[in-house]
Amino acid sequence: MKRFRVAAVILFTLIAVPTGSAASPDPLFQDDAALRVEITAPFSRLINERPKDLEFEGSFSYKGADGESVELDLQVRARGKYRHTNCDFPPLFLNFKRSQVEGTVFDQQNKLKMVVHCKDSARYQQSVLREYLAYRILNAMTEKSFQVRLLDVTYVDSENRRPRMVRSAFLIEHENRMADRLDAQRLNIFPDRVEDIQADHLNLTSVYQYLLGNTDFSPILGSKGECCHNYAMFGTDGGPLLAIPYDFDMSGFVNTPYARPETGLGIDNVRQRLYQGFCVNNNHVEASVAEFLQARNELYALVAGQKAMDESVRVRLASYMDEFYETIGNPQGVRQELVDRCIDKTGSG
Repeated sequence: MKRFRVAAVILFTLIAVPTGSAASPDPLFQDDAALRVEITAPFSRLINERPKDLEFEGSFSYKGADGESVELDLQVRARGKYRHTNCDFPPLFLNFKRSQVEGTVFDQQNKLKMVVHCKDSARYQQSVLREYLAYRILNAMTEKSFQVRLLDVTYVDSENRRPRMVRSAFLIEHENRMADRLDAQRLNIFPDRVEDIQADHLNLTSVYQYLLGNTDFSPILGSKGECCHNYAMFGTDGGPLLAIPYDFDMSGFVNTPYARPETGLGIDNVRQRLYQGFCVNNNHVEASVAEFLQARNELYALVAGQKAMDESVRVRLASYMDEFYETIGNPQGVRQELVDRCIDKTGSG
C-alpha cells in the first residue's frame, strides 16, 4: 500500500491533467444520429504499412446543419493493439487542427479514436454497430462513461489505389475531454487495491460487463505487473479513483469472430457470462442490479432503435439481454451468479 500511495502522488503531480470547472457539452456527442463523413487519406499505405508513430495527411468533410460542406484538414494514423495486428483495416486515430474546428460540430475536439470494421464482411460491419451500442448502453447507465458518435464513413484513397467504400464507424470521446466534462483528472497510476477505486461506480460497471458477457478487463494491478486493462483511471482532489471501461470487442454482446475467452476462466466461449466483480464490493450489488432493472426498457429501446443494424442481430441481442435480466430479476440468480462468483481483490489481471 505504501508503494501505491507514493507512486500515486508522484504520478498525480506529473501527469494529471489540470482542470477547472466542468466543461460545457461537446456538440459532437449531443446528437445520436449517424454523421455522414468523407475521409480522404493515403489508405493503401496506411493499411499496408500501418506504422503507429507516423501520421498521414488527409482531409475530413461533412455537411453542416445549414447543408453546406465543411472540410477540415486531418492527420490520421493507425492505432490499436490486437486489432492493429489482426485486422485487415486497423483502428484509426484522427488529429484535427484546433484552429479549424471552432464553430463546427467538432468544436473542442482535437484527437479522436475511431473504431472501424476489422475485415470487409457483413458480420464485421455489424460488430462495429454492436460495439457502438455497448458504449451507448453504458452511457444510459452513467454519465461517467466514454461518449461515442456513430459515423457513416466514405473512405477515399488519395493515391487512387483502393476503391471508395462506405462503412460504419464511431468516434470515442478523448480522455482529456471526459476529464474536463467530469471536472476530474486523467491519471496514469497503478492501483493494486480495489478499495482505492470508487466502489459504487466500479460495481455498476462490473454488472455492466456481466451484461455484455465481457471478461477482457481488469481495473487493478494484475499479477503480471500490468494495470488497468481496458479501464482508464480518473481522479478528483481527495476522492477515490474513478475507473471507466472501454473496448468491448471481446464480449459476447459484440461477439466478433475473433473473440475468445481468457484461458483458465472455465468458460468455452464469450457468449457465456462470468461475473468479474470484486467480493469487497458485494454490498453494492443490490443497488447496481436495481439500477439495471430500472433502466430495462431504456436499454431494450436502444437495441430496437439501432436501425442500421440488421433486424436479426437486434433480435439476437435482445435475446442475449433477456438472459441477463432473467438472472438479475431473481434474487437467487443474483446470489448464485454474481455475489457467490465474485473475485478477490487481487483481480483477474
